[in-house]
Amino acid sequence: MIRLAQIQDRRAVEAIVEAAYTPYIRRIGQKPGPMSDDYDALIREGRAHVLVDEGMIQGILVLIPEEGSMLLDNIAVSPAAQGRGHGRTLLQFAEKTARAAHHASIRLYTNEAMTENIALYSRIGFIETHRAEEKGLRRVYMTKRLDP
Repeated sequence: MIRLAQIQDRRAVEAIVEAAYTPYIRRIGQKPGPMSDDYDALIREGRAHVLVDEGMIQGILVLIPEEGSMLLDNIAVSPAAQGRGHGRTLLQFAEKTARAAHHASIRLYTNEAMTENIALYSRIGFIETHRAEEKGLRRVYMTKRLDP
């Protein structure tokens, strides 16, 4: 089940983000961007969703509507729950939500050192649009056109 995150979910959301992104700190040389996000604000703004499985929050998704596109700002699955298809479920939910909001595309960015993420997004139809450095992080920007 995927639902909007509630303020009481904040600690679980932050714990998943911490667990999912900590392994990348060494590779990147600093904390990945999602580790610095204000989840209290994202939850209050209705931008954070949680995936609940077996009564526990196992994944999180942050979607930010933009002009003509939906930004998939963050997606993370608890390392203990990986391999169960939760990431795929969250990605499908993101696309469905973007279509329902009449967005023609969904876009995201990831760190260029997260090569496995870039490969995954490419396999499911995202196309690299550009690369840039922001806040000391080297990012790869990708977009996927959505069929109506």
